[in-house]
Amino acid sequence: MLKFALIGCGQIAKRHSALLGERQIKGAELVAVCDKNLERAHTIGQKYNVPSYSDMHEMMEKEDIEVVVILTGSGLHAAHTILIAQYGVDIVVEKPMALSLEDADAMIHACDTHGVELFVVKQNRFNVPVLTAREALEAGRFGKLVLGTVRVRWCRQQSYYDQETWRGTWAMDGGVLANQAIHHIDLLQWMMGEVESVFAFSSTALADIETEDTAVVTLKFKNGALGIIEATTATRPKDLEGSISILGEKGSVEIGGFAANEMKVWNFSNPVAQDKYVFKKYSVNPPNDYGFAHQAFYEQVVDCLKNKNNSFLDGLEGKKSLKLIHAIYKSIENGKVIIVDSLLESSKLGQR
Repeated sequence: MLKFALIGCGQIAKRHSALLGERQIKGAELVAVCDKNLERAHTIGQKYNVPSYSDMHEMMEKEDIEVVVILTGSGLHAAHTILIAQYGVDIVVEKPMALSLEDADAMIHACDTHGVELFVVKQNRFNVPVLTAREALEAGRFGKLVLGTVRVRWCRQQSYYDQETWRGTWAMDGGVLANQAIHHIDLLQWMMGEVESVFAFSSTALADIETEDTAVVTLKFKNGALGIIEATTATRPKDLEGSISILGEKGSVEIGGFAANEMKVWNFSNPVAQDKYVFKKYSVNPPNDYGFAHQAFYEQVVDCLKNKNNSFLDGLEGKKSLKLIHAIYKSIENGKVIIVDSLLESSKLGQR
């Protein structure tokens, strides 16, 4: 059994701790948890009968740990990853992997230096409808890609931002693009290919925060296709959708639901026998409060570590969507089209 520990016992830790603490992941077990708020750590530790700590160094020195899962505030991911890498254990870090590009590079360097693996949580890549669409893409069924769009229309009331002082700040969190929509932006880039340029607008429509709660982005991909990102946490009174659409010369797919988890459209000019089973077999992921495919993500982590297989969610891959986020923020700051490859410095996201 690979021995996992959690650093950060906030809301998302409930999902991670349930999978590991209840041994829902074959070959993995939870052995310790840590949070600077010891009461929060105790709550999870007692639930799964594992020791809890308020000091990560004490936990690392006392416990036999092979993989650390970093679930702290977004602005702390880099510092905590760099510290933990020194212990020679493999690392899983929640999205976004870091806030600044410089921090992301430092994380990758630290893990390479100490010979440890770094995995970035992008669980929506493992949604069954998404994987089905990806297989069609790799088989060339879309032909020439034309247009890719994502729509993240979620509801986050002021009470959500007030739960943690770091939420909605440039230094520690970012807005809807860096926080909520980053999963869908990752999917768009994964499906459509590398982005050449972006142009964006944003607003802070309803939330009392530093960053944006609403944004629209146009993209040009290196393969000539175009893209649109629509993202907001100002949907009222409740969540509406989190969808992705891929349009090509030979086919169109739309995956909707709350988190790109429900097949809505599956149309191809040249049908194959398996198409008639798509909606029955691959339509919807079982929903839960925290995500739809964390289990499949962890299963890949375990497989990669035990069998020395490559992951499609390592640090370099995780940095791709972060770099795109910074290009978008630069466009918002400057009011100009930004060429992604020419981006030499981070936007104000992550600056202290």
